[in-house]
Amino acid sequence: MSKILVIDDERSIRNTLKDILEYEKYEVDLAEDGKKGLEMVKQTEYDIVLCDIKMPGMDGIEVLEKMIPVAPDTPVVMISGHGNIDTAVESIKKGAYDFIEKPLDLNRLLITIRNAMDKSTLVNETRILKKKVSKKFEIIGESPAIKKVIEMADRVAPTDARVLITGANGTGKELVARRIHDQSNRSNGPFVEVNCAAIPSELIESELFGHEKGSFTSAVKQRKGKFEQANGGTLFLDEIGDMSLSAQAKVLRALQENVISRVGGDKHIKVDVRVVAATNKNISKEIDAGRFREDLYHRLSVILIHVPTLNERLDDIPLLASHFVSLICNEYGMPEKTITDDAITELQKITWTGNIREIRNVIERLIILCDKQITGDDVRKFAAPLK
Repeated sequence: MSKILVIDDERSIRNTLKDILEYEKYEVDLAEDGKKGLEMVKQTEYDIVLCDIKMPGMDGIEVLEKMIPVAPDTPVVMISGHGNIDTAVESIKKGAYDFIEKPLDLNRLLITIRNAMDKSTLVNETRILKKKVSKKFEIIGESPAIKKVIEMADRVAPTDARVLITGANGTGKELVARRIHDQSNRSNGPFVEVNCAAIPSELIESELFGHEKGSFTSAVKQRKGKFEQANGGTLFLDEIGDMSLSAQAKVLRALQENVISRVGGDKHIKVDVRVVAATNKNISKEIDAGRFREDLYHRLSVILIHVPTLNERLDDIPLLASHFVSLICNEYGMPEKTITDDAITELQKITWTGNIREIRNVIERLIILCDKQITGDDVRKFAAPLK
């Protein structure tokens, strides 16, 4: 049952609202002044708060200001018999969900409450989804090698320093980039990923910087590039070692001046983007071979983070296996399977050429093919590496 708090200094209004809302199957608490209402919000989680504006002592606007830090996701509907446009605008600016004048229109009040409840539901669902997503991209491990990576990522995250993440395929370079973003001051901004190896060289500039209509044959309309899409957030350039030299030159200019130009356009567009890059290549060798610009490397590598291979952190396999069993069983909607100690021992004997990506696939295969318990025999049977 949804719970509503009514804060109003007039007893008749409090009681009337209580009767109406309880008839509508809501659970209702009452507070006769702002101070008591604020204390109740601190002690109880409400789905919605109805708050009068004109009250002795602490008025409704002050209650609203003090309530938002305590219960930021609780919709607050302000009510007043002295309403005017300025008061309504001030309430909304300070974070109120809506403003209703007295005498209260019952139909409008109930519709507003239902809409506010819908908002609360969406906020809760979003919070749950964010937790699921964050768990999916969590860095798992307690080995010294991975702890060093996590510590470095957390230390650099609050800054705007550019980061170059190196490591073999499948080691989890994207997870490090996401952690840096999530722990940064840009966490509420977008995280935009570009796989430079997956985009043809003739299209990479359009992908990164966008294009104007008619700039090339298939450019039938204007399009924003990834730099613009990531404005205010983080742009993750994965496999940057595969980027063409012409695109590298444009990226270098964007990093130097925080300005881009769309393909086929001459307008300079200001962007505020933090760039985190990653590569599985030896950039020093790429520079010596003339395939990567040394000046771009120095721009990108303010901070260098190297992600170890799974073979360098075998002690993390028990945690990784348990994590993936839980995650994959949840994704498939099946009861969580157990994994025996001898199964873990067998997993630690494998040479993991595909790193974290490979062990996840192996665990998924075992979950699908095995019974309630995954044993060492199962690992030997189903997790054999390619010969």
